[in-house]
Amino acid sequence: MRVDLLYLTRNRLPYARHSLPTLLADREEEFSLTIWDNGSSDGTREFLESIDDRRIVRKVYSPENIPPCQVWNRCVAESGADLFGFVADDLLVTPGWVRALSKAHEDVPEFGRIACWHLIPEAFDYERAHWKIQHFGNHSILRHPWTNGCGLAKIKALRETGVVVDSEGESRYWIRVALKGYVNGFYYPLIYADHMDDPWSKYFPFKDRFDEWLQQSATAKRMELRSLEEAEAWHEEIVRGILCDPWQAESYVGWRGKVRRAKRKARRLLMGTRF
Repeated sequence: MRVDLLYLTRNRLPYARHSLPTLLADREEEFSLTIWDNGSSDGTREFLESIDDRRIVRKVYSPENIPPCQVWNRCVAESGADLFGFVADDLLVTPGWVRALSKAHEDVPEFGRIACWHLIPEAFDYERAHWKIQHFGNHSILRHPWTNGCGLAKIKALRETGVVVDSEGESRYWIRVALKGYVNGFYYPLIYADHMDDPWSKYFPFKDRFDEWLQQSATAKRMELRSLEEAEAWHEEIVRGILCDPWQAESYVGWRGKVRRAKRKARRLLMGTRF
């Protein structure tokens, strides 16, 4: 299946120096790559200009910071491929991930978005997660309605679902894809992607500048994280949800979603935690 990938970055040179060469390291991986610089001023553009690979079909140097959802919508609309994937500039992919996920999509028409595991390997617990591992012919999926991190989605599913809107966020969009009847999840056995923006990653570039990371990280800003302990608690909450929460998309919307959110809020109040 034909694969289009989008690599989007802005002022993240310490990450881009690792993630882009890693993405291109496996010469047997076949895809068409769009590199989009969103108005960098830290030397990222100059680094991107130095990268050459036959699979890079275009480099876009935007003079302004365009909302990522608008970049995504434009690239999906222009794609002539069967599969579309977004690779964040802070992810180190495992060689062969495109081949594995492409084959899964080719074999299973109902797959919507299949992703790599972007959380720490030690976070996965088979005993907690086994009830969500589902089998589709020769392929298995840790099924979950939303799957952030790097992955591949069928263009057909994306166009049926419609554009990403500013107010919903990535997870909400994948839930909408699942509500269309598509199967989302993490390929199993897990294919790992190192999230360098996690403080516990060995590639984390802010080990002695944690306050700087709190100001730069999109996740830290969105969740208003104030310490390493809060970052760890947030990570544990994400893992718990993926391993233990329902895989049915209907559980996250409507009255079911309201009940789930209320229970989660009550649990946090009881535990005296933010997450």
